[in-house]
Amino acid sequence: MRWEKLTTLEIGALDRSIPVIMNIAAIEQHGPHLPLDTDARIGGHFLEELDKRLGDKVLILPPVVVCASEHHMDFVGTLTVQHPTMLAYVTDILNSVAAHGFTNILLLNSHGGNQAIGQVILESFGARHRNCRIGLLTWWRIATDALLKLQESSFGGVGHACEFETSLMLHIDPSSVRKDLVAGRTHVMTHDWANSDLLRGGCGSLFRTMAELSGGTGVVGDPSFASAEKGAAISRIVVDALAEIVGTMK
Repeated sequence: MRWEKLTTLEIGALDRSIPVIMNIAAIEQHGPHLPLDTDARIGGHFLEELDKRLGDKVLILPPVVVCASEHHMDFVGTLTVQHPTMLAYVTDILNSVAAHGFTNILLLNSHGGNQAIGQVILESFGARHRNCRIGLLTWWRIATDALLKLQESSFGGVGHACEFETSLMLHIDPSSVRKDLVAGRTHVMTHDWANSDLLRGGCGSLFRTMAELSGGTGVVGDPSFASAEKGAAISRIVVDALAEIVGTMK
């Protein structure tokens, strides 16, 4: 069920233990071949599929699509907000949800740059609303083992506008992919302790802008391995994992 599509009486009649889920995403550059709303489209797709599957067993909030993308600002078109702005804005929305009595809340993150501030939102909101449960899910982390089996590129081939994100967009909206501009691998590695990709974390973190990570291309990974079939498989894996997690919240 979509929060904004219901009437006040219909929301008022709902069991307040129903899981409520919000996508936090991004409007930012995704290389020469993917649109700026890629992260928002991907997060929205997962929740559309979840809605089809669970129906009245889940309540989906409007997404917050412009989030923390400062590290992409070398590339024109990127929109961003500061971390304190995002913390305040998302928390205010969640405060509204809690004020109406809902007690099970999930954030579904579809942008790497939201992971740190998403954790702050989780901890600050959770500490102030002890009667609520709140969880944070990042889509590529909820089914890592299954997703690793789909990856054809080597380490570093999934990251941003990569094999996986391009595959998902070929599945969700193939007309949005500028297929003639899909290129090969770009991922500028650094110290061994800080090297990572979408599915494998390093043992430490080193700040680098997206321009540095991508060698100026805006792409981190290898979109040449992308396919619509792979995108459909990724979608099934993630939505299966998401549905299972949402079930535990009830």
